[in-house]
Amino acid sequence: MGCAPSVTPHDIELDALREKYRHERDKRLRKEGTAQYVHVTAEMHDFWEADPHTPPVERDPVVENVDVVIIGGGFAGLLAGANLKKAGVQDVRIIEMGGDFGGAWYWNRYPGIQCDNESYCYVPMLEELNYMPSKRFVDGVEIYQHCQNMGKHFGLYEGALFGTMIRSIRWDEATRRWTIVTNQDDELRVRFVIMATGPWSKPKLPGISGLSSFKGHTFHSARWDYDYTGGGPKDPVLSKLADKRVAVIGTGATAIQIVPFLGRYAKHLTVFQRTPSAVDHRRNDPTDPEWAASLQPGWQRDRQENFYIFSGEPFPSKPAEDDYTCDFFTEVGRNVSGRVAASDKAELSIEELVAIREQEDYGVMERIRRRIDDIVDDPTTAEALKPYYRYMCKRPCSSNDYLPTFNRPNVTLVDVSSSKGVERITEKGLVANGQEYEVDCVIFASGFEIAAQDQKVASGIEAIDGRDGLSLYDHWREGYQTFHGMSSHGFPGLFFTGFTQGGLSTSVTAMYEQQGEHIAYIIRETLARGAASVEPTRQAQDDWVRTIRELAPPDTFLQECTPGYYNNEGGGTGGIRAAVSEPYAPGFYKFGELIGEWRDKGDLGGMMLID
Repeated sequence: MGCAPSVTPHDIELDALREKYRHERDKRLRKEGTAQYVHVTAEMHDFWEADPHTPPVERDPVVENVDVVIIGGGFAGLLAGANLKKAGVQDVRIIEMGGDFGGAWYWNRYPGIQCDNESYCYVPMLEELNYMPSKRFVDGVEIYQHCQNMGKHFGLYEGALFGTMIRSIRWDEATRRWTIVTNQDDELRVRFVIMATGPWSKPKLPGISGLSSFKGHTFHSARWDYDYTGGGPKDPVLSKLADKRVAVIGTGATAIQIVPFLGRYAKHLTVFQRTPSAVDHRRNDPTDPEWAASLQPGWQRDRQENFYIFSGEPFPSKPAEDDYTCDFFTEVGRNVSGRVAASDKAELSIEELVAIREQEDYGVMERIRRRIDDIVDDPTTAEALKPYYRYMCKRPCSSNDYLPTFNRPNVTLVDVSSSKGVERITEKGLVANGQEYEVDCVIFASGFEIAAQDQKVASGIEAIDGRDGLSLYDHWREGYQTFHGMSSHGFPGLFFTGFTQGGLSTSVTAMYEQQGEHIAYIIRETLARGAASVEPTRQAQDDWVRTIRELAPPDTFLQECTPGYYNNEGGGTGGIRAAVSEPYAPGFYKFGELIGEWRDKGDLGGMMLID
């Protein structure tokens, strides 16, 4: 079940578009880079630590010894826990600041929330839990339920500490354990710690002058206030906004989903946009029961690999007709594959392949821009909504309702690209392009601390100190220092998940599963061999860092992109640093083969056991 390459415009001038892309990027560049955002502090309790979904629970502090603590109860933590249980490691606690499992799907319950890439690839362990999503892009409520089911299925609720934040993690050489201290005065002495905090866990706010002066109502999209708007996650009828003037700051993936609901129910909606998203059609069909019944064991991993080939490989290794997903995430790759197959040359040079990739990229983005002209009535608004940058410079989006919302008489788009953002906030509203917009409510759809230069800010943990008091934040200050992206010398039994120096998949949950399986193997083997802990040798760490950097391609693509979290907000004075860090350049599945072969050898090569 596949599809053919798409039809995209060919009447485009590449040189003119390249110059247009440069112009649009340059006018948005800010020397502050990521410093243009306000890091949410403890004083901003409502934006950060306050939980609108679960009342705080009074409990006695937990003081005990534990084999494994997983920090974070989203998909990264759930998959780490599931793989540990499958490996026979039972003494596991998950510590989660939310009131339940789910991570981003626990916190983010805003109206319209759905997964961005198809649920058959994104939602993990579908076969293992005998669950099939109800539709292609499943709603957040359903994903949250699946997270809860994972927790129940693998017994991860037992010992879980919810509503709890980590204050410090420190290695004790005398006991060969980590001491974890929390905001609930827990003190856990732990052999192994798995960091599964995820990149979408800590909200950030735009650093707009006068942020605290506004007298109306404010909240971040990740802490949606249904008491104010009306409705709820299962029934997002925002009836209380009928007499409210609402402003949204941000037009990324979250705004694409919330704007149609706000436009439908608010008295007036003003959307402040610095950079438009690329918004394509969303084909969100209900799951075909006959198709689901026809699937064979192993179908999900096969589908995830297929999705990666067309969305993650620059020059896909399969014919275009083998693309199962057939959507906006795989279109460029599918079209490149079709072009290469149609070439009359037996073999194309890398320069020719790069040229084909660029042409197909520009063609797809031009198709998306022309789609806006077909949907949005006002020519000025339509032009402002057009994304002028390369595909994957920002996260691609899809929606059938976002663009038509700007045809509503109660919706205004304010383009703040030339002024590089909203100028200031007053008691009554926001000032942009020299004009004040009076509003009753400001909703910040401003994202998360994904590209924070300061790892301490991103994690929210005051101290992670390894052997001899070495701070992980200092150890990584000039870049990640890891072995296989999941451990560091000087930090025994401390493991990392997420975007470090390992395999990078376009389906992030596949990445978490790969990491969880590998970490569970190391912990199981360490316990089976009677060791207290394990860590990589300095040589193994240094060799891996060298491998990662020697294989890394030039970062010219990110340098040419419009500012966003993918490229560290254009770098500013801090230079370009990808939000996805330093992935293993040969690819996600090549990395999986590498660490699989490492496990098959059975000697924990490059790791040293600690008595």
